[in-house]
Amino acid sequence: MGVNPLAQEILGGSIRALARGLTLVERGGPPAEALCEELYGHTGAAHVVGITGSPGTGKSTLARALALSARGRGLRVGILAVDPSSPFSGGSILGDRIRMNDLSLDPEVFIRSMATRGALGGLCPAAAEAVDLMEAAGRELVIVETVGVGQDEVAVMEIAHTVTVVSVPGLGDDIQTLKAGILEIADIYVVNKADRDGAGRLLADLRSLSGLAPAEDQAWVPPVLSCVATRGEGVEALLDTVFEHAAALGGSGRMEVRRRRIARARVLRIAQQLLRDALATVGEDSEGRLEQVARRELGPYACARALLAETAGSAGALRRSTDAFRP
Repeated sequence: MGVNPLAQEILGGSIRALARGLTLVERGGPPAEALCEELYGHTGAAHVVGITGSPGTGKSTLARALALSARGRGLRVGILAVDPSSPFSGGSILGDRIRMNDLSLDPEVFIRSMATRGALGGLCPAAAEAVDLMEAAGRELVIVETVGVGQDEVAVMEIAHTVTVVSVPGLGDDIQTLKAGILEIADIYVVNKADRDGAGRLLADLRSLSGLAPAEDQAWVPPVLSCVATRGEGVEALLDTVFEHAAALGGSGRMEVRRRRIARARVLRIAQQLLRDALATVGEDSEGRLEQVARRELGPYACARALLAETAGSAGALRRSTDAFRP
């Protein structure tokens, strides 16, 4: 199937075409780029919610519960669940969707698991492209569940309009909470498993911190919510808050600021990848120059600048190869 027919089927809402398109963008390369370029003008209507937090906080269960709540309101939902890849084998279980099996029976919910493939920040390399395809296929709410993250994996803020940071009682002390830089990106704090001992103290700690975090929109103070996702408790309130945040962003004009920030981060990421690809090609013919660096006859900065200068021709060749896949 050519790229153009596949794009048309995705725009028509075909689940099979969406699955094929997501496989294509995971593989990458010129065909994936051409597909994404063709569909990009049909994106931007969905609200993207990022769910992030430490391992074991119940992110998958919360994503499932949030999707069920959204379906109860008639919304078409896409879920991107990111699983870690083994640093040794490169494999990934892709097990997050096991907790969402019941959702797969609903044709208005599309679930895709993707492996990190060594990418840092809690997402996978094709996360933004996957969100684009789900939007183009008519999903009105896209939920991106990150891999379990630590204190500074904040890539989700480069893709989501609303970032939800999930915590649970009993995973760390007060000092651990204070130094967790990931808290600073939250638009909404959620204490999941709020039926556990210590939930009240964690809620109080987060409420004391929420006013200290540098909010992008000063009119929005990140709320702290409690829920028990396994029982659906507090999930309706969370979905209400997501839409309240979306309305606050739109009403203050900050949504466009956030969209520009997301676009900037994405373009820079793509440019860096294209540069790495070009440098890898140029490097094969640059062993002599690298030997000069090793012998201290040429400085590393001068060598790097020379390699960058040589990428201009490679970039032109790459653009021509990509154009061959355009309809």
